[in-house]
Amino acid sequence: MKKNITIITALAVLFFAFSSCKKAFLDEKPFSAYTPLTLTDSLGFEASLIGLYNHTSTIFSWSDQQGWPSVWQVGTDVANATNNQQGVEIPYYNYATLTPTDNGSARTWNRNYIMINLTNIIVDGIENPSVTSLSAKGKSLVSAEAKFFRAYAYNNLATCYGGVPLIVHALSGPKTDFVRAPLDDVNNFIVSDLIYAAANLPDIEAVKTNTKGKMYGRANRFMAMQLLAEVYLRMNKPDLAEQQAQAIIASGKFSLIKNRYGVKSSLPGDYYSDMFQYGNQRRSQGNTEAIWVLEQENPTSVVGGITDNPQQRRVWGAAYYNIAGMALADSLGGRSIGRLRLSNWVLYGLYKGKDIRNSQYNIRRRYYYNDPNPTYAARYGKQVPFTGPDTLINICPSTTKWGAFDPNDTFGYAMIKDFILMRLGETYLLLAEAQVKQGKTNEAANTINVLRTRAGADQVSASQMTMDFILDERARELIGEENRRMTLMRTGTLVERALRLNSNDASKPITGLTAKNLLLPIPLGEIQLNKDAVITQNPGY
Repeated sequence: MKKNITIITALAVLFFAFSSCKKAFLDEKPFSAYTPLTLTDSLGFEASLIGLYNHTSTIFSWSDQQGWPSVWQVGTDVANATNNQQGVEIPYYNYATLTPTDNGSARTWNRNYIMINLTNIIVDGIENPSVTSLSAKGKSLVSAEAKFFRAYAYNNLATCYGGVPLIVHALSGPKTDFVRAPLDDVNNFIVSDLIYAAANLPDIEAVKTNTKGKMYGRANRFMAMQLLAEVYLRMNKPDLAEQQAQAIIASGKFSLIKNRYGVKSSLPGDYYSDMFQYGNQRRSQGNTEAIWVLEQENPTSVVGGITDNPQQRRVWGAAYYNIAGMALADSLGGRSIGRLRLSNWVLYGLYKGKDIRNSQYNIRRRYYYNDPNPTYAARYGKQVPFTGPDTLINICPSTTKWGAFDPNDTFGYAMIKDFILMRLGETYLLLAEAQVKQGKTNEAANTINVLRTRAGADQVSASQMTMDFILDERARELIGEENRRMTLMRTGTLVERALRLNSNDASKPITGLTAKNLLLPIPLGEIQLNKDAVITQNPGY
């Protein structure tokens, strides 16, 4: 049975869960659960806000569909599926099979609309005049945090679908008459939420504290500003985007990583790879570049530390364990299964010179037999040759950003690393994009050269500053981190770049990609259950 959960049914469940029967003998006051009935004090609102972070993690984790991370990478310019694909990613390179019944699109719609209703419950609750236990400042902090996540969800939807139903209050009952709001209305709503969030969220060093110190994983004003810069770029308002990015950089609160640090700084590596080591990713662990890190915990030590077993390590890393003479090792990032591979363009055309982002510590291109078993004595220490299909799955070159070995999970089922969702490196890229769109090519070159200086790459000139170059540089800097599909959809470049740079993969080539795929199909279930109005489908689907 399909596990698609639609917005209508999901929100109806939320409504009935949050409502009590009218029969007096069935009336309950569920003070042990965090529902609208308990959103009357700081503890209730705090628990509800923390739940938003948990729900955000479900946007990145879907263990029932282990190819979920591939959906956002394969069929673009940076990655291809392998023969070890899981299935959910197939329509995202074989585009003719991307239809309104697609599971990936349904999941995207579902996760984001559930987030919207959760945030609406909080915003409506904090604006209720009967809530008197919080100060005006306390209320604004709660509202700002919820509005950031509401804007985050709506931006995901607007990027993927264009205009979507705009729901600004928590649903008080089942609703079957949704209509799509114009994209301008959705964008304006996102901007309004983010401006409020940026004005009322705390500074990065003024976030709440607990027994372990400052809770840097909680929302701060710079998260709202970074998202606002991206939204303004999508709205073709580069001057406003530039203001936001400049303000983040000028704040002095963040700095690019340029020196070795952290848990493996005494081992072979480099300062760029240090940023992605397990135990180094958070601001509290020395990552001065981090703006928003969605923090995860190892479930063997913290119950519920991760949500739904994230699969990023297994998807991005090579399945080297299949090679006789190779053993699982921390230095190789633990056990991965190679569900995607970096495109030939990334591997052979993207990086030039001594760019540290292409070092052996950041993109692993060579493997060496490491199993000390006497059976493999003749091979031990020698390089594994690149022969046949092994190069596509088992020892394919791969980013090391998701690698981590957990001795409690040698099978490698779950990925326990944090999600670095915003960092200063991307702020510079957003700034350069805004400058290029305004024709400020000298300024854009200076901005890009900040990143290239950090990377030890050749400097660039104003004449090189185009949107293509910015998107190339985003791949160099953010490979394995950014949602590449959404970046190319946002910039309207998915079709041109994917076909020009990555159309001839020998194993899983891109086919059927057309302009309609700049948006995803509205899930058919949403359209069919919306019986009292029409949700129009995106063109071509």
